[in-house]
Amino acid sequence: MDRSELADFLRRRREQLTTEAVGLPPGTRRRTPGLRRDEVAQLAGISTDYYTRLEQARGPRPSTQVLAALTRALRCTADERDHIYLLCEHAPPGGNRTDKHVGPGLMHVLAKLDDIPAVVITDLGECLVQNRMHTLLFGDQAGQQGWNRFYAWRWFTEPEARAIAPLRDTDGLARRQAADLRATAARRPKDPDVIEFIGALRANSPEFERLWNEHEVAVRHSDTKGFR
Repeated sequence: MDRSELADFLRRRREQLTTEAVGLPPGTRRRTPGLRRDEVAQLAGISTDYYTRLEQARGPRPSTQVLAALTRALRCTADERDHIYLLCEHAPPGGNRTDKHVGPGLMHVLAKLDDIPAVVITDLGECLVQNRMHTLLFGDQAGQQGWNRFYAWRWFTEPEARAIAPLRDTDGLARRQAADLRATAARRPKDPDVIEFIGALRANSPEFERLWNEHEVAVRHSDTKGFR
């Protein structure tokens, strides 16, 4: 791992950003350009001390999960993201798996939507990033770990996850999620992420197993939801 190159890149990228670009309030007058270290750490969901050590070239090698969060927080392009992964001796995302990178343009749009809830998810329902209004309505989903980052996992394995939906809508929502995941599995039949996720859902939710075996297929292009 090239700690000095990583530290230099992180610092320079941080100094190029403004609070407006990432959806943060301007706060007090700043003595240096760009974001503060604690603001980057907040956006990435890591501790300020951990991020500071990375910028000082004395931190441990970040995991791919941390790198994904950092590249979103720093509004990196796909090339910049790959550069950070290689500096940390990780293979850049892609290959046979879906690219989960959220580009700076979309991140900028998300930050500007400060009066409505908005979220970016994968076709498996994994929450990649959410704005403040979405977090207030649904809770911190992007900060969840493991399968809990996936909406369908919480819906089918945690009964309390359905409390926000009117009871009359729950059956339809469950059916539409299963049908959409069927379409995803057909598009990506050899993707290990899809195979593992569907297998875990079938093993842990009798309801999902029943719906899966009905073999309904429907891509969710749009939806209308009610909330309690």
